[in-house]
Amino acid sequence: MLALPALLMITGCGTFSNLTPLQQTRNANNSYPVEVAFNSPDQTLRWDSIKPYVLVNGQLYEMHQTPLVTNRWEGFVPAMPGENNITYRYKFDYYYNSFSAKPKPNSAFSPAYNLQIVEPQ
Repeated sequence: MLALPALLMITGCGTFSNLTPLQQTRNANNSYPVEVAFNSPDQTLRWDSIKPYVLVNGQLYEMHQTPLVTNRWEGFVPAMPGENNITYRYKFDYYYNSFSAKPKPNSAFSPAYNLQIVEPQ
């Protein structure tokens, strides 16, 4: 039971579920899709304010919400030609309601994930 509060502290106000396969086949444009689900029990989180990103090598790449599912986002991570492993994580910027008159900004980061790029068969 102690792991759940620790996970919530690490990620801010929610949990991330990486929906991206661990391996993808190398493609010509060197861009690979990633998808994440974000859940939060925090009732102060303003869901309409979420700005999701995928972070790769210090660069943020915008993500967009998937159609028909309110807590899932998708985007793309780039790879250099010949690169076989991409380490990435998700960053969600958002606002939450507070006792002050204005909502306050915050961010949540996922753990790091690895994507293996394999050669086509």
